[in-house]
Amino acid sequence: MANIKSAKKRISVIAKKTAANRRVKSHLKAILKNFESAIATRDLDTAKEKLALAEKKLMQAASKGTIHKNAASRKVSRITARFNKAKAE
Repeated sequence: MANIKSAKKRISVIAKKTAANRRVKSHLKAILKNFESAIATRDLDTAKEKLALAEKKLMQAASKGTIHKNAASRKVSRITARFNKAKAE
């Protein structure tokens, strides 16, 4: 346990940031899962909406530093490719 006041503050700040990042990442996973289920059921209208939402939320998370911007871009690229492949079939 920290004894110095600034170290105690850092512990509480890090705990808050960790909780916020965990909430965002959990929300992202749920959004991506919703997109995957829409693709699996061949519901392309819903999948298109979920794709737009997923792209928006991924880029927001990247801009806040929760996930790396290249990771967000990679995920957007992959889910867009999945959507386009499903649309072509």
